[in-house]
Amino acid sequence: MQNIFKVIYVSVCILIGATHTLQAQVTDQTQRTESDTIPETRLLNQMTNHLTISGYIEAYYGYDFSNTGNHTRPSFVYSYNRHNEVNINLGFIKAAYATDKVRANIALMTGTYANANLAAEPGVLKNIFEANVGAKISKRKNLWVDAGVFASHIGFESAIGKDCWNLTRSMLADNSPYYESGVKVSYTSDNEKWFVSGLVLNGWQRIQRVDGNNTPALGHQLTYKPTSKITLNSSSFVGSDTPDSSRQMRYFHNLYGIFQLHEKFGIILGFDIGVQQKSKGSSAYNTWFSPVVQARYNLSSRSTIAARLEYYSDVNGVIISTGTPHGFQTYGYSLNLDYKIAENVVWRTEGKVFSSTDKIFILDNEPNNNNYVLTTSLAVSF
Repeated sequence: MQNIFKVIYVSVCILIGATHTLQAQVTDQTQRTESDTIPETRLLNQMTNHLTISGYIEAYYGYDFSNTGNHTRPSFVYSYNRHNEVNINLGFIKAAYATDKVRANIALMTGTYANANLAAEPGVLKNIFEANVGAKISKRKNLWVDAGVFASHIGFESAIGKDCWNLTRSMLADNSPYYESGVKVSYTSDNEKWFVSGLVLNGWQRIQRVDGNNTPALGHQLTYKPTSKITLNSSSFVGSDTPDSSRQMRYFHNLYGIFQLHEKFGIILGFDIGVQQKSKGSSAYNTWFSPVVQARYNLSSRSTIAARLEYYSDVNGVIISTGTPHGFQTYGYSLNLDYKIAENVVWRTEGKVFSSTDKIFILDNEPNNNNYVLTTSLAVSF
């Protein structure tokens, strides 16, 4: 509840600031006085001209046929992870400042997404959705350096539901970083076909470092858009998520392609693979991987249907531990229907099935290989 009050407090402050800005604009239009020449006034006007306030909130209801008494979904689900209750997956308000040489973003959030994904972060860090600053470091080229907390460079899905083809996230997305903190240098080519970035990070989805870990993590992202209908992306992570005394190096790669084959139809192909040392200094590694296919079809200007087929294999429990003989080997099948109520409002409904090699789920109070869930959500952006 305190987190919600914090968000409300920040929202009120922003609203008051916006009101003062509007009053200043009205005064400027109706009565231009000598105060316009005051340096502080000019600076304030310049800042507000480059400032954008936006927000997003998505409410949802999910029914898991396991019907767990504690209202939680399986432990490997981090988004829309509450059962049989109406809740907020993600709500945030964001302030963005941008000029041709400087940019900065700050967004504060609440919701079950924050509770699940930032559980390891201390105190108020749990409420940071984004907080970063950047500066352009080349006069001629689109070359930037940014530092702070920002969205992950890995994957084609994000925490913002409306930007994803399916209502819920894939196993691939839920079990790789949604966010990261550190510093990155990025370059966009003049024709905007190429994007390249190199990153130094605090860890695998970490704002605050793991205690005892002083090993910097590294990452890269390479995106190529040969046409407006094709996006190809390669991203990586190299680092450790354990203290240096027991350091286990992790090497991870994410590859995907987005293909808009027709104005109404598109597909996404993705593949993640990772390896991690079995112990410090070991030459033996545990491997996990996940392929995914998504397809979307626009039924009309307001209605869209999308499907997803995915598989996740983590036999040795590096990312998802089950304690069962065959580890985590699970297929996922999703089908959803979206309806755009207004330009900034979307209602979504999805059915989803998980099917695992081992009986890692519960159905009718008995261990089962399958899990079934229905989810509906209403998202508003502004």
